[in-house]
Amino acid sequence: MVQARTVVVTGGAGFLGSALCDRFIADGWRVIAVDNLCTGKRANVAHLADETRFELVEADVCEGLPIAGPVDAVLHFASPASPREYQRLAIETMKVGSVGTFAALELAETKGATFLFASTSEVYGDPLVHPQREDYWGNVNSIGPRSMYDEAKRFSEAATMTWRDKRSVDTRLVRIFNTYGPRMSADDGRVVPNFVCQALRGQPLTVYGDGSQTRSFCYVTDTVDGIVRVLAGGDHLPYNIGNPVEHTILAFARTIAEAAGDTQVVCKPLPGDDPKRRKPDIERVSRLGWAPQVELADGLADTVSYFRSSLRL
Repeated sequence: MVQARTVVVTGGAGFLGSALCDRFIADGWRVIAVDNLCTGKRANVAHLADETRFELVEADVCEGLPIAGPVDAVLHFASPASPREYQRLAIETMKVGSVGTFAALELAETKGATFLFASTSEVYGDPLVHPQREDYWGNVNSIGPRSMYDEAKRFSEAATMTWRDKRSVDTRLVRIFNTYGPRMSADDGRVVPNFVCQALRGQPLTVYGDGSQTRSFCYVTDTVDGIVRVLAGGDHLPYNIGNPVEHTILAFARTIAEAAGDTQVVCKPLPGDDPKRRKPDIERVSRLGWAPQVELADGLADTVSYFRSSLRL
């Protein structure tokens, strides 16, 4: 009998981490999810409780990863991911993007496993190049209100490349753009849950600034598929994972209003360092056969349904 491959997913009870766990289980892997539950939720993986190939380890990656047995891949996804959470947990965010990254890299080195780091489009800051290619170095404010997250991710990218060069660890880097879908937290402050929950509650949708800033929204199953393809067939250089279809925030608010029930849109002052434009160049990952498949209307319908159920509206 061939033994199932084993993947360790740090942050495995989070929004994106739990979706990765689902995908790996579906693909026949044994999955060890590690999460300290500071922003992750047991409920996100509760449906896997009876799955013999799944284990949830409640632990802080910054304190080490004593994982027994063979491991084929280590995916480091542990980190607060929304501005509200990473600003509330600023020091923890910097620790998991430094000490935690070291621990995950050391596990991969010890086990002879492939290491994949979940970076972010935030490494491009408020970009002066559009769309953003992986060879763009970014325009990041290292002491701004988002710096604890931006710089933790940038540091982790450097650590990943260093472990590859100095310790011969097989590594991957993915820079994830705005991803949305079921299991996002209703109160995490990101644009999709903000708009959807406001609309479902009959509240005005809050747009910051004049709404002319742009984002590109990728449904969670598409993002997961891109990550899996990079793990399986990618090289060590960064890959953008995101949907290249660009939307202004104001137009997106109106789309949400139509999907969740018509409501008003109100504008408030723009937060500091909020990027004006975000759109990934996905030419590199497209060579691996990846492109987003889920249309925005379909993804939003699933997301609205999830929040309507979770909010009991």
